[in-house]
Amino acid sequence: MAKKVLIVGGVAGGASAAARLRRLDESIEIIMFERDGYISYANCGLPYYIGDTIQEREKLLVQTPQAMKERFRIDVRINSEVISVDTVKKCVTVQSKDRGVYEESFDNLILSPGAKALRPNIPGIDNSRIHTLRNVPDTDKIKAFVEEKNPHSAIVIGGGFVGVEMAENLKEKGIETCLVEAAPHILAPFDEDMVISAERELSQNGINLYLNDGITGFSDTDRGVKVHLKSGKVLEAELVILAMGVRSDTEFLRTSGIELGERGHIKVNERLQTNIEGIYAVGDAIEGIDFVTERKTAVALAGPANKQGRITADNIAGLQSTFDGFLGTSIIKVFDLTAARTGANERTLKAAGIEYKTVHLYPMSHASYYPGAFNISLKLLFDREGRILGAQATGYEGVDKRIDVISAVMSLKGTTEDLTKLDLSYAPPFSSAKDPVNMAGYAAENVRKGFSHMTTWDEVLEDEEDFVLLDVRNTEEYELGHMEGSINLPLNELRNRLGELNKDKRIVVYCQVGLRGYIADRILTQNGYQALNVTGGYLSAKDYLYQKEAEQVNERAEVRAAGISESQTITPIRNQTAVNIQESVSIEKDNNIKATEGDGKGMEITIDKKLDCTGICCPGPLLRVKEAVDQLKGGEVLEAHASDPGFYEDVNAWCKNTGNQLLSRQREKGGITAVIKKGAADNAVKSVPVDTERKNKTMVVFSGELDKAIASFIIANGAASMGRKVTMFFTFWGLNILRKPEKVKLRKGFMDKMFGKMMPRGSRKLKLSNMNMMGMGAKMIRKVMKDKNVESLESLISTAIGNGVEIVACQMSMDVMGLRKEELIDGVKIGGVGYYLGEAEESNVNLFI
Repeated sequence: MAKKVLIVGGVAGGASAAARLRRLDESIEIIMFERDGYISYANCGLPYYIGDTIQEREKLLVQTPQAMKERFRIDVRINSEVISVDTVKKCVTVQSKDRGVYEESFDNLILSPGAKALRPNIPGIDNSRIHTLRNVPDTDKIKAFVEEKNPHSAIVIGGGFVGVEMAENLKEKGIETCLVEAAPHILAPFDEDMVISAERELSQNGINLYLNDGITGFSDTDRGVKVHLKSGKVLEAELVILAMGVRSDTEFLRTSGIELGERGHIKVNERLQTNIEGIYAVGDAIEGIDFVTERKTAVALAGPANKQGRITADNIAGLQSTFDGFLGTSIIKVFDLTAARTGANERTLKAAGIEYKTVHLYPMSHASYYPGAFNISLKLLFDREGRILGAQATGYEGVDKRIDVISAVMSLKGTTEDLTKLDLSYAPPFSSAKDPVNMAGYAAENVRKGFSHMTTWDEVLEDEEDFVLLDVRNTEEYELGHMEGSINLPLNELRNRLGELNKDKRIVVYCQVGLRGYIADRILTQNGYQALNVTGGYLSAKDYLYQKEAEQVNERAEVRAAGISESQTITPIRNQTAVNIQESVSIEKDNNIKATEGDGKGMEITIDKKLDCTGICCPGPLLRVKEAVDQLKGGEVLEAHASDPGFYEDVNAWCKNTGNQLLSRQREKGGITAVIKKGAADNAVKSVPVDTERKNKTMVVFSGELDKAIASFIIANGAASMGRKVTMFFTFWGLNILRKPEKVKLRKGFMDKMFGKMMPRGSRKLKLSNMNMMGMGAKMIRKVMKDKNVESLESLISTAIGNGVEIVACQMSMDVMGLRKEELIDGVKIGGVGYYLGEAEESNVNLFI
């Protein structure tokens, strides 16, 4: 008599098990039950169908019941939900749309019930505008809502893979989108230092992020839903997507005797057998073993589910097959950015008590001399024996294949030494002779064998021992931004200047990405110095600049400090080219291109010169643009390429204020391209005397002292009352005026936390510039103001915002002082130096306070 196998659930695990089982044995009777009408569909493609990247719904349906019956002779019963399993009688109870309730016996049972979207018991969650996305029916509902209601705003709750993909696709549909995440960061499988670039990519593409803020409830409005956050903020949108995670759909097994884990997952062994003979389980509903930590875990990914279906079929058919555990290899598209990972992250390793080391590299996606190369931010985790524990990467090109290669080596129990030996394909458009994977192996092996003495910025900043911080980059790089307290000895001069270093002190070395730091480490170590090289170099440093740069701000608010902007702090700018500044600029002739934005839209334009500024921090790109434009004749055109995030806005302001025409600018794959015509447009308005035309007022508020803050807002309100546009640019200590009085919980580095504790939190904590008397002076002046009916500082700030005064917080200063947007009062705009200078050019009064 033929064996009878029942399969509960299709999609990845169940459908692959059914097809494999039939290929192995023609005689087996196979019956598959599916709760809804879709047995196998591209679950991961659902957000892209909603966003119209995938145009045809049918392409999501991998297999249909009819196709499974015709090709594999499988009895597929859709709209049939298995509601219980009797392991003694070896039968299941089915509730069918067509047949009602009935029982079906089995010889073997494969459980693939999957998981369902979390929908917590939060007030107001049953609103019809709140949707989850898990299957095809969910997709159809959201798609219909978007097409029929044409919402202008949406809120996605949950920053996991589905949440991020939904936020991107809704934005691509032209819907203004917010993303809310209760944790400090999105994409939990990634480490904090690696996920920042994904958050930046979302923000730069118009997604408003609300991190470290959970949901307390929902309420109805006339046209949408209000989302109430724990912080007290209230967001409103016409559409809400819940993407808060999933839970195993195993409630029907509670009384079956099949053993379940703490979170309801089905426990299985390496052959994917449950504790009941003849019953197997696969997919999102199972609890397996983590490949790295060997602890119990569950991973809801299509790749493992497909493999598990095949393994289960093998075992039922008499073939010995095992599942080695979850590596969790995964990848996500975040607009133009790619983020991928495999194995364990630092958080997982710490929880498991596993000692590990890390190396952080920024190799190029392909040969740097071949056009279009981008940095990959690559992080490798390993132990002292060379066992690879995990890897993560972000970038705009070549990320996927590097993580796949490392995942393959891990699956075969390879080591960091094996990474160095891999013979990987190379040609300039695709890679380098030393592939990034090889380079990660070299870096790890150098650490293991004692040739490289690595440290991290966290360790450096928390180290209380006396050491010398040595920057071995070129002088030009150093001047564009460097670590506080560091000294600069360019690598090529180091051997001849060793006498300038104290052998009694430890030398902490850093360069741009770590390579030159390694060479310096070798030089110093072999000459009797105790040296440490910071992994990842300057690009992996935390967000702060040393205080001396602030002192260079002059009275005209030029914010000198080498033209500091966000990209010149030590923020990890992972997608900038880490090469010598002088070598990264080239100007050459080119042919024709088509403008995409600005007055020259749709016109054929001859490019007279081409400028590559990738890898240069602000103000480097603008300086290079100026040099290049100076070489042009009137009417000639420059095409400039940069990777600095601030260049997009800065080049626009620069063109406006220098009489040049910005023909187009666009972002693509993390880079920025600007097309600039020397001289103003033919129809540009002729300049007029400042006194008759420029009536705006700008003000740089550098001071964080109470009396100066009061004066600033009195002047601003006075100017606003006269109908003038007023821009207040708050930088360095002035930012303390804008801080919220309450503490905002955010995950920060050591130095950022220290800055936060030492600085006054909000306007009520400010001191007087003179006669402060341990705070008594500030209290006295507040009382005098109250007695004489002078508005308080807090009232002046509120009035200014109400009068339309533009309050701008300097992005660079925020990075330096470790402040985040969430810590500032509502109504504050974040901007850079280029933006301020553009406003100042339109003003006839520019004050520095």
